[in-house]
Amino acid sequence: MTVVSQDCNEEAVVVTPLLQDAAVLEPAERECSERVVINISGLRFETQLKTLSRFPTTLLGDPRKRTRFFDPLRNEYFFDRNRPSFDAILYYYQSGGRLRRPVSVPVDIFLEEIKFYELEDEVIGTYKEDEGLAREEERPLPSKEFPRQLWLLFEYPESSGPARTIAIVSVMVILISIVIFCLETLPEFREVPPEIEYHANGSILSKGPSPFTDPFFMVETLCIVWFSFEFTMRFLSCPSKAAFFKNIMNLIDVVAIAPYFITLGLDLAEHQGSSQQAASLAILRVIRLVRVFRIFKLSRHSKGLQILGQTLHASLRELGLLIFFLLIGVVLFSSSVYFAEVEDPESAFSSIPDAFWWAVVTMTTVGYGDMYPSTIGGKFVGSLCAIAGVLTIALPVPVIVSNFNYFYHRENDEEENLQYIHVTCGQPEQLPSLGESDSIKSNQSLSKTESYQGSGDLEILTHPKVTQPESYTGKLTEV
Repeated sequence: MTVVSQDCNEEAVVVTPLLQDAAVLEPAERECSERVVINISGLRFETQLKTLSRFPTTLLGDPRKRTRFFDPLRNEYFFDRNRPSFDAILYYYQSGGRLRRPVSVPVDIFLEEIKFYELEDEVIGTYKEDEGLAREEERPLPSKEFPRQLWLLFEYPESSGPARTIAIVSVMVILISIVIFCLETLPEFREVPPEIEYHANGSILSKGPSPFTDPFFMVETLCIVWFSFEFTMRFLSCPSKAAFFKNIMNLIDVVAIAPYFITLGLDLAEHQGSSQQAASLAILRVIRLVRVFRIFKLSRHSKGLQILGQTLHASLRELGLLIFFLLIGVVLFSSSVYFAEVEDPESAFSSIPDAFWWAVVTMTTVGYGDMYPSTIGGKFVGSLCAIAGVLTIALPVPVIVSNFNYFYHRENDEEENLQYIHVTCGQPEQLPSLGESDSIKSNQSLSKTESYQGSGDLEILTHPKVTQPESYTGKLTEV
């Protein structure tokens, strides 16, 4: 390894003691005090080897890794990378592990740089948390073959052709269910003529139509049958029952299915005359309203909704600040407009709570016009309220947009760099070690951003650039 030695062009009276001091130093101490030059796209940095050796597993800390970038002609290491990012990376070595992103460097670019310099996974995970980015969690796979096939079939549509077909059918059923939910509220479908029954004594009795003969009910039943079948298969094949119910998407599936059976029980009770009409109708309205949450089932198969959910989850702090600022503005301006309009007998602001609605629609720049100030003082307060609302909303929005851009570009990069190829989950007979590994290890996992690449019936997971794994580890993880 070649490093930059101390300057030898100084006067003799200065050079002599330096050479004597260098001779006294031990070889290990002399090596640690040696300096190294790092050239980042033409910008040269100089540091000591002992600074880089603090983290020997990284690209700069491992002599064997950084040797690939050594330029013997210039006696330096050359990296054609982002310049502003390296200031923070070098400070990471100098400070002993403090990583701070420069303000001028975007989040995604700095993330690529710290991955290139091979900083520790814990450091990258901490950086993502500090930036409000969600960690890429590993999802477990069942240890047995048949449950694993069912789990991949219903949980990961990109794993195979049949899984993609099931996903398409599921999306179509969800759309049909939502369309039926909307169409049954039309007046021409709600006003159904009563059924007339003729008795033997000549009397005529009219009663409401049976809900079990309603075409909407029949279509709804078919949709629920599919939802129940899909949910049951996923529940029976899931690797962990406790983790299954902790997933928000599985809770949405329960919410999508439960209203049907509750409504069916109430209809049966009402049909038999064992429930009160007013109470059952009120409960039915609430339960039928819950059915609208089925639209969130589309997020299982929609990348756009997943990106939106990840953005909102990463921006919870900014959204909390936005709501907090709006709450302060609503209380402040509703109180101000009330006292500004209190002398006007025709004022629409009869109290401060009544003015809350006006303050909300004014700060959000909606302005329905149902409540408006009429005095000069009230109009002045309204102008300030509108301006404050624009500024309040504009402050957290850029952070939310930045998070959305990050998740959007990350999703696009994954689709471009990774491809999904169908594989079967069975183990070939000529490789008995795979079956033994399945019986021993039950912590197989599947990452969100991984790809499938198979040969025959062998189930492996690799990066597109990797052609052959060195050994089977019993775990599907991201490379």
